[in-house]
Amino acid sequence: MKKILWLAFNAKFSHTSLTVRYLRQAAAQLNIESDILELTINNYVPDILSEIYAHQPDIIGIACYIWNIELVKHILPLVRKVLPNTLIICGGPEVSYGVAEFMEAQPAVDFVIRGEGEEAICELLELLINQQAVNKDRRLTAVPINPGIAWREGALETGSGAVIHEGQAVTVMDKLEPSVLRLPFPYIEAEMAEIREKILYYETSRGCPFSCAYCLSCATAGVRYRLLAEVLGELDFFVAHDVRQVKFVDRTFNAKKAHFLPIIQYIRNLPPACRTNFHFEVAVDYLDGETIALLQSMPRGRVQLEIGVQTTNKAVLRRISRVNHWEDICRNIKALQKNHNMHIHTDLIIGLPGEDLASFGRSFNDLYRLHTDMLQLGFLKFLKGSAMMDMVADYHYEYMDIGPYEVLSNAVLDYGEIRWLHIFEQVFELYYNGGRCLRATEYLIEHFFGGDAFQFYSRFTDYWEKLGNHRRAVSAKQLYGYLWEFFEMVLKADVGNGPPAGAIDWSAETHRDKSGQNHRDRSAQTHRLIMDNLMRFDALTADSGQNRPDFLHWNREKYQAQTAAFWRDKLPNGQGASAVLEGFKFTNWRELNKKYHIEIFDVPQSKALLFIYERRVFDRVMELNLTLQVKKTD
Repeated sequence: MKKILWLAFNAKFSHTSLTVRYLRQAAAQLNIESDILELTINNYVPDILSEIYAHQPDIIGIACYIWNIELVKHILPLVRKVLPNTLIICGGPEVSYGVAEFMEAQPAVDFVIRGEGEEAICELLELLINQQAVNKDRRLTAVPINPGIAWREGALETGSGAVIHEGQAVTVMDKLEPSVLRLPFPYIEAEMAEIREKILYYETSRGCPFSCAYCLSCATAGVRYRLLAEVLGELDFFVAHDVRQVKFVDRTFNAKKAHFLPIIQYIRNLPPACRTNFHFEVAVDYLDGETIALLQSMPRGRVQLEIGVQTTNKAVLRRISRVNHWEDICRNIKALQKNHNMHIHTDLIIGLPGEDLASFGRSFNDLYRLHTDMLQLGFLKFLKGSAMMDMVADYHYEYMDIGPYEVLSNAVLDYGEIRWLHIFEQVFELYYNGGRCLRATEYLIEHFFGGDAFQFYSRFTDYWEKLGNHRRAVSAKQLYGYLWEFFEMVLKADVGNGPPAGAIDWSAETHRDKSGQNHRDRSAQTHRLIMDNLMRFDALTADSGQNRPDFLHWNREKYQAQTAAFWRDKLPNGQGASAVLEGFKFTNWRELNKKYHIEIFDVPQSKALLFIYERRVFDRVMELNLTLQVKKTD
């Protein structure tokens, strides 16, 4: 019996590969057993080679994507050296285009599966295993019918007598019902205990109703949908195995209401004890009132939405064949935020044709004002097979020749600006997307930068780069200190009542009146007090409350008597912990401090807040009625 190994290099350990599981199930349809091996792009190359060799496969199938293609190219010749007789099959988006070029550059590769591979791989395995139609030189002795198979003919060495049959990219299509997508369920019972804490990828449709130039979906027409009965049964499987997150890879999940609405109704009606989170990518401007109301009624944390906006510049949108209904996007996102029951993730793309730095800044501010849970800043990638490849000359694009094929410059953004935007993205990822210092940065934006978030993050990026932080690892705790130092610079420069943020002379001396005193000393002290309060609140709500910078004015000891009385139920009028927290019973201080923290805030008036953590993750905050006078001691 031939031994088959499906190999995936995932971007992170928390990810799983949908592709290799489809391939495993495709082989099973032919009664062929196979194994999967999932590694990450961060694994050490000799260790990768050792893992592959230990399986002693007769056939290896490798899933090739933008995030792993350079590693795959590095590994292929090494695998051929240690497993000279093993047949190597590559497939995936990264090898479905430019096939001849890829196979000529990678002589270790025997076959390439182009496009959607579930049917093509079945035919190839039938030839290789059941019909044994392959010779000692790893060449087919029978011609495949499926055009999705690219194969070699002739001598082992490329050159005279060697021919590459390229085939073409194919889709999985039911000829009798072209709109129906028939796929095997990729997950099996035996693996669930090992992977249920990871992100499990899943799809209910293929294709997209839109044709955005930067996306590979523009290369295929129409959308095919899986049968709802199958989908709902498979979702039951995930819930039964207590999976942490199911991430739908449908390009536009809400493309067809008759398909997606029953799915989210099913998800809404799952038992309250269900902890599985379901992630969808949606065109939010196409959600109607019924769908929004259904999403608003979801249990907290049951779903999360990813919304690709990419740009708000209408001229740029036309160039990339995309339509955004901005007013509908804003209205629907605000409606979805109303009940604070779901994570909302939005996207912008840097480097789109004709979008210069000023235009990107406007797009950034437009989307930032919606205050979604995450605003991801991605850089334009030039995917083989996408329409962006036809715009390279017209817009003077330069991009990386190796994966991930990111933009380096174009007609309106030079490389210096692209480089700076990478640092900008790093800063924004650490703070805003990391959920850190959210209230403090918002205060700075509103009171010192006139509400212009792009200006704030631009100046903070300049400061960050000047310190050299973009070249070093910065801990979460250190982030508070760097923001405070930047705040002090802003304060001394009189940004709040002085020139526009972009025009500040950061080296200028603080202005003083004739008495030699700063004429805004009182205002500066007020700003410092407010920022101290905001940063303490931010620190307690981010990173599970584990990072408490020493320079902030923490006051647990100052109010120790009052908080102890609360926890010991010694406060009058039923204000003790057991009255406020359902089911609370004092055990010991160590266990209590893992789950709770009481902090006193000074502005706009003294207030005691209780921060509550569930499973060491911040859950909620509530106000307490404590007497905050501190007894004087002799």
